[in-house]
This record gives sequence, C-alpha cells and structure tokens, in this order.
Amino acid sequence: MKCTIDRVEEGIAVLIPLDTPRQRITVPLALLPAGCREGDILNLAFEKDPAATAAAKERVAGVIERMKKSDR
Repeated sequence: MKCTIDRVEEGIAVLIPLDTPRQRITVPLALLPAGCREGDILNLAFEKDPAATAAAKERVAGVIERMKKSDR
C-alpha cells in the first residue's frame, strides 16, 4: 500500500493511503525510515510472523497452566 506523509505532529506521523484518501494512519515517526518528511510517499506493508505467533501462544498457554495449578 502506498501512503503519503500528510504531517508530523509531536513525533507522530499522519499517513494518508493513496488508494483510500479519506482514511488516516498514525504511526510514531521513529518507526519510519530516517529522513522522512511531509509529502514523502512510502510503501507500507505488514507481514504475518507465524513463528512469533506460535511462540507467543506457547508462552500464554504456559502462563495459563501455571495459573490453573496455583488455583488448586
């Protein structure tokens, strides 16, 4: 998805998707590439991380199991 940086306010960048210009996406400026400025066009992409998701589920399952044992 392509977005333009509309403005930066107090360390927050407001992005406007080019294909849906009525929407706004706000992100910390620190997450954007160095040197980004208002008017720059960015390629925005999200990727699913199956390994990290599985690890998080395992950690949560462990916490739940310990909580169940402590309730007995």
